[in-house]
Amino acid sequence: MKIAFHGADHNVTGSCHRVSCGGKQILIDCGLYQGGRELAEENHEPFGFDPAAVDYLLLTHAHLDHCGRIPLLVKQGFQGEIITTAASRELAKLVMLDAAHLQEEETEWQSRKMARHGYKNTHKAEEISPLYTTLDALNSLDYFGRKAEYGKALTLDGSIQATFLDAGHILGSACILLELEEGVQQRRVLFSGDLGYSGRAILRDPTPPPDADVVVIETTYGDRAHKQLQPSIEELYAAVTDTFRRGGNVIIPSFALERSQEILYYLREGVDAGKLPASMQVFLDSPMAISATEIFRHHPECYDEATSKVFRSGTDPFNLPGLHFTRQTADSMALNKVSGGAVIIAGSGMCTGGRVRHHLKHNLWKENCSVVFVGFAAKGTLARIIIDGAKMVKLFGEEIQVRARIYTIGGFSAHADRDELLAWHRQVGNPARTFLVHGEEEVMQSFAPQLHDTEVIMPELNQSFPL
Repeated sequence: MKIAFHGADHNVTGSCHRVSCGGKQILIDCGLYQGGRELAEENHEPFGFDPAAVDYLLLTHAHLDHCGRIPLLVKQGFQGEIITTAASRELAKLVMLDAAHLQEEETEWQSRKMARHGYKNTHKAEEISPLYTTLDALNSLDYFGRKAEYGKALTLDGSIQATFLDAGHILGSACILLELEEGVQQRRVLFSGDLGYSGRAILRDPTPPPDADVVVIETTYGDRAHKQLQPSIEELYAAVTDTFRRGGNVIIPSFALERSQEILYYLREGVDAGKLPASMQVFLDSPMAISATEIFRHHPECYDEATSKVFRSGTDPFNLPGLHFTRQTADSMALNKVSGGAVIIAGSGMCTGGRVRHHLKHNLWKENCSVVFVGFAAKGTLARIIIDGAKMVKLFGEEIQVRARIYTIGGFSAHADRDELLAWHRQVGNPARTFLVHGEEEVMQSFAPQLHDTEVIMPELNQSFPL
């Protein structure tokens, strides 16, 4: 029995872990690296294992940094079974197809750029190609097999069982317990996936973890405590109100899955409570977020009691009077003419791509506008550069002044903070070893000393360990 690490090692994206037992190989996630140029180049590097040799892929949830390289895995020979929850299956399809489309668009843009600079039909131009195509993404859907149900063990092989437990992170997200047997050896290996933050709207809190011999735990916010949720909601309302008073727009870079739906939920509550104007115009300017919102409506089995109660009352928790869905590019471009009084929610959350970059170009330089960041921003991303206080940023080849008011509201995080991560780990019992993943170097160094009675390991990329 062995465990190996092939992503999210000393960084927060590209999650991919591999377990070998009894001649079988199991992947936990296969995510895309996100961030600066160096991380983007990592996506083109070899996986560190033979994709054709993998028998099972267990997907914790449908965020791009956990599922985004599945089409590439299939393209390079994977023919095993992909197992995840019903909600994650629907969302992963949406996310992978969107990623393929964006890569194809980027390749087309780079090709035109090469042609303008005289590189057409040269070796340099031939090197430009998408990581995978829409067809590759569609082909990968053929390998999604059984649907996992929370708390019900699935037999992968006679000696391997997998149990998915509600992680409370996004719709359908899971922690995964692997029960392994090889000869006389037995091991229980628990993967946290990405853990949710208790007390948030829409989803249930994470399920308490079972006992395990080995734990693989995310550490995204392992060095800090989040702001409390209610003050964060009030800060959002204050940001919107103040921006409207100044005559500007509110731009909210937001992840299409969970965060966009959560912001819609709280904006509706603000209107219902009279804390926000009923005439407020809200634009969800993300085709993927719009589709994800529809998928959310399909899976009330994932909701907490408060959200279920809203649904039972006949109210759509994600709808409000002035809400507009802007799927078409032309409708999105029309928003550039809106000079004030609008809340525009657009992807991506880290501003690495998507429509939000266009809205930043048209609003970031205006003193009466605001940009409200409501999620994690990895190093090297445009979101982090703005949050860290840049006075000038480059967008579409232009230097844009940062004159808008910048808000960073941490209480909406879908990730557990340091205290919740530690509490979750304590409930596991007394694991012999704990592997720290999905965290930046300095965060893991801060988190590690707080774990007691367990050997703490921060694995390097492609490093393996006997179980």
